[in-house]
Amino acid sequence: MATKKKAAGLTVKLVKSTIGSKKDQIATVKSLGLSKLGDTSVQPDNAQTRGKINKVSHLVQIVEGK
Repeated sequence: MATKKKAAGLTVKLVKSTIGSKKDQIATVKSLGLSKLGDTSVQPDNAQTRGKINKVSHLVQIVEGK
């Protein structure tokens, strides 16, 4: 039987409100699947996701390997 390999991903958590942030940063947070404070989302570990996280690093917390 074939075994399924768990896909590597990043768990991203919104730890600071987007109130007062620039529109492009708010859009980036929404594209990561986050809307409310404390929301978490699992995203694929690739260059595009890393770039989004870098753009809003002051608003999110990253937990690798979960």
